[in-house]
Amino acid sequence: MPSRNDSRPIRHILIVGGGSAGWITAGVLASRFPERGEEGVSITLVESRGVPPIGIGEGTWPTIRATLQQIGVSETDFLRECDASFKQGTQFAKWTDGSGGDTYYHPFTLPAGYEERNLAPYWLEGAQDSSFAASLSFQAPLCENSLAPKLITTPEFAGLANYAYHLDAGKFVPFLQRHCIEKLGVSHVYDEIVSVHSDEHGDISHLAMKSGNELSADLFIDCTGFASVLIGKHFGVPFLPKRDVLFVDRAWAVQVPYVSEEAPIASVTRSTAVSSGWVWDIGLTTRRGVGYVFASDYVSDDAALEELRRYLADNGDPAAALNFRKIEINAGYRQEYWRRNCVAVGLSAGFLEPLEASAIVMIELSAKSIANLLPGCRDDMPHAAKIFNETFRYRWERIVDFLKLHYLLSRRTDSTFWSDNRRRESIPESLQEKLEYWEHHSPWHEDFPHREEVFSAASYQYILYGMGFETKTPLSLLNDRDRATAREKIRETGRYAKTLSGSLSSNRELLAKVRRFGLQKI
Repeated sequence: MPSRNDSRPIRHILIVGGGSAGWITAGVLASRFPERGEEGVSITLVESRGVPPIGIGEGTWPTIRATLQQIGVSETDFLRECDASFKQGTQFAKWTDGSGGDTYYHPFTLPAGYEERNLAPYWLEGAQDSSFAASLSFQAPLCENSLAPKLITTPEFAGLANYAYHLDAGKFVPFLQRHCIEKLGVSHVYDEIVSVHSDEHGDISHLAMKSGNELSADLFIDCTGFASVLIGKHFGVPFLPKRDVLFVDRAWAVQVPYVSEEAPIASVTRSTAVSSGWVWDIGLTTRRGVGYVFASDYVSDDAALEELRRYLADNGDPAAALNFRKIEINAGYRQEYWRRNCVAVGLSAGFLEPLEASAIVMIELSAKSIANLLPGCRDDMPHAAKIFNETFRYRWERIVDFLKLHYLLSRRTDSTFWSDNRRRESIPESLQEKLEYWEHHSPWHEDFPHREEVFSAASYQYILYGMGFETKTPLSLLNDRDRATAREKIRETGRYAKTLSGSLSSNRELLAKVRRFGLQKI
């Protein structure tokens, strides 16, 4: 720990590593602390040249809109330059029983009435002529028909429905880099670390670089990816693997051209369950990103690749000339994320499979927490670190719970992969306790203790009831007033869905207009 009464101010932040983690963090910090010079905070990012993106971080959450807006990005420029498209949620196919009609949605818009009362028990009590999402979210039909979440006249970052983006990770990083350097004054260095040096208190004092330079800072942010050069290799913070809960450990990824220039651009991430994992299918403006996340204990690399080829063939995509790339997935996270004067962000902190696209949102949350907790002097750093570590340990644990939920609710019996995912010993105790409670109580706000949960009760409702989970709420806890409210909200949802569906263009049509005309500035 730093010495007592260490009143040295935090003036110089060094971000080590680029990629999405490095440049999002740089943008958030630089926009929060815009003053430079002796009285301000200087922000430098150092990275090696030519480090390719991992390639499975092309889905985002609606939080990315506020992040891009905060750092001063134009949504029009972002959509044009990053091959980005609008994303309104996730479509899950064949996750429940594997049948042809097995499909449900996890939309981004909250269920009707969610801010006032919990209407899920009344949907469960009713005839359930339509799915939970279709009954209580107007967004489900928009997702089903690949419609856009807004009009060309809707201002930047605003929407008629909640939305995020699909983006080309290979284009997103250079886009952020240019913006951070040219607009936000972030200093940028290309160099490679030779060694990491500590002071007498154990803090990092400086990095010795291949160029011969030494880079010092008050706070070091480790964005070195899986290498985890600072938090992992230098400080030796243990990595906590989660393969015993989340079985998938590899992925095949491929970029697929559209069959025609008029082909629909899906406004959801499509997730299709297969024998030993699931296939993602993400529509950008000029291509699709497709991949198979699988568990090597249950299927060989070659068999998984063949299964992915069959998926493409079933969707009319010729796979013969495509370039498939294999990716290793080591599910888990660090025991700590802020050690002394070093914070890990992105893959250096942890990585869990991309089922709910949590990688970029964890970068966003980390960057914003660093900005909010940034201590005024070295003496306050241990307190900031304690809060950060407790918060993010909780968040990683909740992501594990939520991802596991999708697997254990499945009733598929076509492979041991699916049956093993339902074994009690593979289910976290925290999740098992909630499932037992939810047998008689629909998920609600009080079930989650934090003000800013990674996954809210609404997300749990969409997954639980999308996959046929039964909550049998005692009649004594229901009332006619809320029963009538639920019926009216369901009717309103249906009417509004029809109105929006009739006024919104397709995802592809709106994106074409954005390229031609641009969106209105706020």
